[in-house]
Amino acid sequence: MLRTSLLAAAFTVGGLSAASAAMIDFRASLSGKSEVPPITSTGSGDVLATLDTATKKLTYTLTYMGLSGPATAAHFHGPAGSGANAGVVVPIGSNPPTPVTNSVTLTDAQIKDLEAGMWYANVHTDANKGGEIRGQMMRVK
Repeated sequence: MLRTSLLAAAFTVGGLSAASAAMIDFRASLSGKSEVPPITSTGSGDVLATLDTATKKLTYTLTYMGLSGPATAAHFHGPAGSGANAGVVVPIGSNPPTPVTNSVTLTDAQIKDLEAGMWYANVHTDANKGGEIRGQMMRVK
């Protein structure tokens, strides 16, 4: 009887973990005016991302256009809200093409910051080494 109760408890806990797993979508619209400090740029872009909370995998696609020159780098930064800068948490790549699609496994702390809206994405160029376009990663409801 004890063994049956333990098995039932194990299946219940396992079932709760699977039931609480979710796919969460995020989006950022990138522009020069969102850089800190803001810059004048005709560039724009978007990041669409999905977080699988069961595997902690973030899958994303970055697209951009109209930059002052070729993209030299792109990153996710955090933790920082709008109007603040932060270090790189996930590199998107050097000389990234558009579009660029990839996935990365996040830590619990990174997931917490991302879900709190404390990540941003930006794209760098030679003319704007600190970033030419930027956008805050926000949960899509």
